[in-house]
Amino acid sequence: MSEAAENGSSAAATEAPAAELAELALEETPKVTFSDQFKAFSKFGDTKSDGKLITLSQSDKWMKQAKVIDKQITTTDTGIHFKKFKAMKISLPDYNKFLDDLAKTKKVELATIKSKMAGCGAPGVISASAGKAAATVDRLTDTSKYTGSHKERFDATGKGKGIAGRRNLVDDSGYVSGYQHKDTYDGAQK
Repeated sequence: MSEAAENGSSAAATEAPAAELAELALEETPKVTFSDQFKAFSKFGDTKSDGKLITLSQSDKWMKQAKVIDKQITTTDTGIHFKKFKAMKISLPDYNKFLDDLAKTKKVELATIKSKMAGCGAPGVISASAGKAAATVDRLTDTSKYTGSHKERFDATGKGKGIAGRRNLVDDSGYVSGYQHKDTYDGAQK
């Protein structure tokens, strides 16, 4: 009977971790905390940073990515409130004070700002719309609209001629320029 009790307790012990693992598998991706994001953004763009202090530019990048900076809160506002600390870099407790002061002044909920900043994802470059720039680049690189000496730098298909298009190369053929029957003389006609 003691063996059955032992087997039963070991079976229950193996079931409990399996149940915990099943619950963990059902959870979504692990939540990133505000302090984790602070550390990540304080290292972003600064190879020498240890993640304990953040600069104003790093803070602005973080707020732009989290869409905290908008018409209500601007980079000017963040600069004014950040400079109250009279330091180029501030720590996490000071950063919390900075956000609290900014939220009070701009009449925005501090919890809303922090939740946006915690859930904005890893630091990265935000892709800008290329629609307007693409039209401008197309217009500027359309070789059919080039005039003068610039036109000579490209062939009929728009492909660049390279050095031949940038320099006047000397023709050492012995013919004068404009001679139309170049290379038509046959040496056998003597």
